[in-house]
Amino acid sequence: MIANAISPDGTSIGFWHGGRGQPILFVHGTVADHKSWAALAPRFEPDFAVYALDRRGRGLSDDAPTYDLRREAEDVAAVITAIGQPVCLFGHSFGGLCSLEAALLTDQVSHLILYEPAVPTGTTVASPAVLAQIAALAERDDFAAAMTLFCREVAQMSEDELALYRRSPLWTERLPLAKTIAREMATEQRYRFDAARFAGLTMPALLLLGSDSPPMYRVGVEIVNAALPQSQIVQLPGQQNIAHHTAPDLLVKAVVDFLAHYL
Repeated sequence: MIANAISPDGTSIGFWHGGRGQPILFVHGTVADHKSWAALAPRFEPDFAVYALDRRGRGLSDDAPTYDLRREAEDVAAVITAIGQPVCLFGHSFGGLCSLEAALLTDQVSHLILYEPAVPTGTTVASPAVLAQIAALAERDDFAAAMTLFCREVAQMSEDELALYRRSPLWTERLPLAKTIAREMATEQRYRFDAARFAGLTMPALLLLGSDSPPMYRVGVEIVNAALPQSQIVQLPGQQNIAHHTAPDLLVKAVVDFLAHYL
């Protein structure tokens, strides 16, 4: 089923939902949409009400003339309000950063799950030249080249992960989303993580980390873990940043095991 919420700036944010039970809301990362969770949703639906939004500028959602991380956080909070009850909030990568900020805007997050959230680590993800090249390729509508460069240089996917991703039907669908890369990467570079802001987030929090992910992801997870009062880190053996594609059963088990302690 498809529905929508209206963010405070008037932008319509679309979301898909199915199943019944405790709500779990998925927030995707860069160059993705709600279909990122296609392999996970059927595994959760027997026991959970599954929600997956499209972040602004793609799929079911509208966009606005200007872009800001605060607007993204407000979008997530608006969907939570539309759901109408406390949710388990699951954010991946840049969507993890949006979710972390959204948790400051609502008291309706019962559990917080962040999979390698895109917080600054003091390490440059990619050089300004690479980011400029991605932006230039997207401006020329060379979305495949922009997406490939992003996956290799920014997301730091292995060649095996990238090959799997490019064989996925989602690859072709997502190529136009390359237009959103530059604004999100610029936002990520400007963002300053202030641990004190998150000291009041006392809900149980699970921080997921691929055991084979590049060191910057581990550092980011550790930074967030140190800031949240009630968090734990769980590694996904043999995985990197896209276990929802490469090992969905493993990812589902980690989430269900975590929630089993609280539900």
